[in-house]
Amino acid sequence: MRLRSALSALALLVLAAPAWASMPTVLVFSKTTGWRHDSIPTAVAAVQRVAMQESLYSNATEDASVFTAEGLRGYRAVIFVNTTGDVLDAAQQQALHDFIEGGGGYMGVHSAADTEYDWPWYGELVGAYFLSHPPGLQTTRVQFTQDGIAANGREWKVTDEIYNYRSNPRAQVQVLATVTEADYEGGTMGGDHPISWCHAQGKGRAWYTGLGHDVPLYSDPTFLRHLARGLRYVSSRADDC
Repeated sequence: MRLRSALSALALLVLAAPAWASMPTVLVFSKTTGWRHDSIPTAVAAVQRVAMQESLYSNATEDASVFTAEGLRGYRAVIFVNTTGDVLDAAQQQALHDFIEGGGGYMGVHSAADTEYDWPWYGELVGAYFLSHPPGLQTTRVQFTQDGIAANGREWKVTDEIYNYRSNPRAQVQVLATVTEADYEGGTMGGDHPISWCHAQGKGRAWYTGLGHDVPLYSDPTFLRHLARGLRYVSSRADDC
């Protein structure tokens, strides 16, 4: 009788469990040791909303101690949102390395490329390091390589802080979007200026966008579709990045 009651109680707990309890999870990480973007709270909240819409439960933290083999167990992907500087110690770096190389996903937003300059493997993961940006916010046309993101075709006009990178990553990655340097002042990469890309990293996946400095961007439907595409890829819910 007691066993039957216990089983009934367990069944009720299962039925009462929130829907996200069975969802795959992603870790949203926004620690900074350098420049800190005012957009971080808005960016984290937006990424978490997009994750929920994609049936991905998310945990957000700036506590790097989660980067252990045990701490990352159960996650599908980690998302670096406007991180800067040296955010992981040697043991935490090893945990992230093993997580990605073993099949996990990495997604970097904007200043994720302004992170971990002294760690060559992270440079491979993010695809290219930040070099500079023109002063202030400027407007440019973004050319996407895939349909379904821009409202009209594959071109989108955006106002944001437009990063220049130390190298052009095209030879090592699949470029997903470029910006048009002729539209603004201060570009240093010429006629081929990637701003978003993806690639395999060991058994894992990596996706990056250089956009995401300005707060209003996180309520722009096109940018949110862009982030959703990245989330689906790094969480292995889609093979097309």
